[in-house]
Amino acid sequence: MDPECSQLLPALCAVLADPRQPMVDDTCLEKLLDWFKTITEAGSSLLLLQENPCLVELLCHVLKPQDLSSRVLSFSLRLTGVFAAQEDCFQYLQGDSSLFVASAAGQLLVHILSLSMRGPAEGPPSLQADDWPPCAQKIVGHIEESLRSTAIPQITQALNVLTTTFSHCHDPWTQVLWVQLHPLVAALLQKDPVPAAHSLVDLLLSVARSPALSSSSCGLWETLAQTLSHLSPTQAGLLALGTLKLQDCPQALRAQAFAVLLQPLACVLQATAQGPGPSGLLDSTAADSVTADMLLPSKAACVGLLCQTLAHLELLLPLPQRPCPWPQAPLLGAAVTLLQLCRGSGSPASDAGRQLCALLLGCVRVQRAALDFLGTLSQETGPPELVTQVFAVLLEYLRSPDSSPTVLKKAFQATFRWLLSSPRTPGCSDLDSHTLLFLRELLPVLQKRLCSPCWEVRDSGLEFLTQMTRRWGGQAGFRHALLASEVPRLTEQLLRDPESYVRASAVTAMGQLSSQGLCVPPAGPEHPGSQQKSLLGELLHILSTDSEGFPRRAVMQVFTQWLRDSHADVVGDTEQFVAGVLQVAGQDLDWEVRAQGLELALVFLEQTLGPPRSHCPYAVTPPVAAPTGPLTQALQSLCRVRLFEFAFRALFDCDRPVAQKSCDLLLLLRAKTASSSSLQEPRSSPDVASVEAALQRWRAGDQAQPLGDLEPEVVLAVLRSMDLEGLRGALAESSDHMEKSPQSLLQDMLATVGILGENEADCY
Repeated sequence: MDPECSQLLPALCAVLADPRQPMVDDTCLEKLLDWFKTITEAGSSLLLLQENPCLVELLCHVLKPQDLSSRVLSFSLRLTGVFAAQEDCFQYLQGDSSLFVASAAGQLLVHILSLSMRGPAEGPPSLQADDWPPCAQKIVGHIEESLRSTAIPQITQALNVLTTTFSHCHDPWTQVLWVQLHPLVAALLQKDPVPAAHSLVDLLLSVARSPALSSSSCGLWETLAQTLSHLSPTQAGLLALGTLKLQDCPQALRAQAFAVLLQPLACVLQATAQGPGPSGLLDSTAADSVTADMLLPSKAACVGLLCQTLAHLELLLPLPQRPCPWPQAPLLGAAVTLLQLCRGSGSPASDAGRQLCALLLGCVRVQRAALDFLGTLSQETGPPELVTQVFAVLLEYLRSPDSSPTVLKKAFQATFRWLLSSPRTPGCSDLDSHTLLFLRELLPVLQKRLCSPCWEVRDSGLEFLTQMTRRWGGQAGFRHALLASEVPRLTEQLLRDPESYVRASAVTAMGQLSSQGLCVPPAGPEHPGSQQKSLLGELLHILSTDSEGFPRRAVMQVFTQWLRDSHADVVGDTEQFVAGVLQVAGQDLDWEVRAQGLELALVFLEQTLGPPRSHCPYAVTPPVAAPTGPLTQALQSLCRVRLFEFAFRALFDCDRPVAQKSCDLLLLLRAKTASSSSLQEPRSSPDVASVEAALQRWRAGDQAQPLGDLEPEVVLAVLRSMDLEGLRGALAESSDHMEKSPQSLLQDMLATVGILGENEADCY
């Protein structure tokens, strides 16, 4: 490897291992993999790994649970295969046998078993195990021996091999295999504790999903029922969820699986019941002593089981296979109770309840999980008294100074979902009186949160305000309550927040408020004069001067939406608005701002030239040409706002997404004007030659000279002379198509995420 590439490689590996640094170009990873293949074919892979330990660190890092993108994970696994193909490299990479060796060996056994069972060419394999090929019998014998073992690693490996077999092989012989091995699998349930419980769950679910197995005749349902009763609540939760997702599961087994999922919440309700008897318990479900014992011994066990239960039920709720009837009211009560226990406002009814309250007090994990689940439950209706409790506990969390920023964010999200599900007055789309009363209590809380010293809280509050305004901004009750509060004024102040994320959210919120006419500057003696500059001017100032990209991107999105919606500040002089925005956006260093400028230009183009015409390819008559007069006026408008100069500059942008978007816009424009033959300008026109020469200089990197005022005929002639299709094809190539060298590729990938200066990348 070249010394220059070796110097760049550690930084690139760090970027790949960082989930916060997504690679925007898949083809870069393909080119990188090809380069490593070339190196390993030309020399020693072991020497490459020894001289570049950052590669081994990358391969080990991706094995850890994290939020890596699927493409980086795929690249890393394929790179591992490239290195491991050589024996010395394989030995060098081997420090985790359970992953690299056992897993590979298990998959190899499955492939060998499947190949051996394909049988001779004259017919299918025998369904009698005694007649199976010797190779298959030997593999099955090894699996049987492993299942009888007392060593958990051997049992785990055998179960994993069977899981892979039933997941990928659906031939009739797999039913014979299951019938033969089923007694050994069932025998594992008699051990205490059940060995390799997670692998056993995976196996049973893969068997249940296999279309080749007749579940009614192979004892699967009985084994599932036994397994649900033998596993601990934590281990049984995943099996219960998987069982409930099955299409042909017997009703009795579905009821048992659902009871397993509900047991932890039933235990919570029983521990906080306000009287003797089953009041508050989930329907037909008793909180058994096993679950109670599992909840109370330690905080870690209690929190883990409750979070798992809430997550599983949240996944189950939107599925068509969910149990019916759905116990909406008890589940609402359980979610509210959990949130109260975490706040210390619950009412324990026993020593167990008081112990549970002590374990959950201030637990952020359970608060987040319960708020997520509570928000999901808003999809269904509930008794009015419980809905009242829901809004009360949400307001309690939003008011509490002890709520963490992440908990507050989820409380805002759950509140919005419940507001969406609130009942409507018949014949009226406005919020009902109870919801408006809650809203009047909520707005002072929102005001307080917008003044929080924690920027994450201010940001969550602004997002919540934007959602509410987008949904109810046109309704009288909401408008009256919002304008009577200080929320619009505080939102306007946050446009100058020190945190860029907050400024961006404030821009979005103010843009939405302005679209609904909810941010009019106040007038009166308490606000003398109020000669504030307009919101449009302030947003233009942010677009021109803000040092961070997030607020500028938000401004461009607001402006694009304003133009699309014919906002009052835009329709007064649309050309002046578009010209001013494009002038500023064209000079922005953030490629997303420039790309959003092209989106705004596209909206203006479509509004000016009209919607695209679709013609049937089988029509007998040709499409009718657009009238020359209106088309000329429309093109003159595009010229006055300098849309063409903005688009042509973007066509040669160093950031490929911008160039691609510009190419698409110009192709659309050319298609819209293709039928106007009367606007053609001769190719030899001096004006056309001058513009083409300027564009050639721009393409070479010299964009100092502007195009100046353009005429529609000149623009159309230039468009017709350009090979836009060819340019679009070139832009679709990989990022190193201009200079194919490994060093260039590494520089491009690092420059994409800002590791290198912009001048060090040759084509990105």
